[in-house]
Amino acid sequence: MNYLAHAYLSFGHPGVLTGNMISDFVKGKKKFDYPTEVQQGIELHRAIDQYTDTHIATREAKQVFRSHYRLYSGAFIDVVYDHFLANDESEFTEESLFAFSRDTYAALDRQEAWMPDRFAHMYPFMKQQNWLFNYRTRWGIKKSMGGLVKRAAYLEDYHTAFAIFEEHYQLLEDCYRHFWAELKPWARSGFDQLSL
Repeated sequence: MNYLAHAYLSFGHPGVLTGNMISDFVKGKKKFDYPTEVQQGIELHRAIDQYTDTHIATREAKQVFRSHYRLYSGAFIDVVYDHFLANDESEFTEESLFAFSRDTYAALDRQEAWMPDRFAHMYPFMKQQNWLFNYRTRWGIKKSMGGLVKRAAYLEDYHTAFAIFEEHYQLLEDCYRHFWAELKPWARSGFDQLSL
C-alpha cells in the first residue's frame, strides 16, 4: 500500500500516523531513535507491507506489471491500490477524502520534528499537490507512477505502466477489493494490539 492507505490504517492516531508515513525512510534499528508511538507506526507499516506483498490478490495483480517491471511490480501495485481505495465508496466520498487528506496533513504538520530529512524534503510537495486526494484521479496516478520511476535506479518509463493500469483496470480493481476486505480488519487488529 502507498501513502493514502498507510495514513488511513493509522486509525486517527498522530504518532502511529507519523511512523506509518515515514517508515520507508527509516532503516533497521534507526526506528529506536523515535518516540514509542512513532516506533509503533513504523512497525505497523512494515507489517502491512509484508502482508500486502504476500497476499494472493497482490501476487495476481503484480503479474500484469511483471513482464515490464519485474521487481518494481509491487511498487506500482501500491500506487494502484491507493487509487482504488480513494475511489472506494464504502470508505470515502469525494468530500470525505478531501477532509481526510486535509486532516492528515494537519496532523503531520504537528509532527514535523520527527520527519527524516528525505521525507521532510518530499512532504511539502505531497501537501501542496495533495497527493492523498489526487490518488483518486487517473492523472494523479499517472503523476505518482512518474514519481516512482524518477526515484527508481533502473526505471526510465512510466507510460507503459500507466497503459497497463488502464488496460487491466477491472482486474486490478477486483484484486484490490479482495485484498482490502482482508487487510483492513487485519490492520485494525494489529493497531488494537499496540499499547497506546
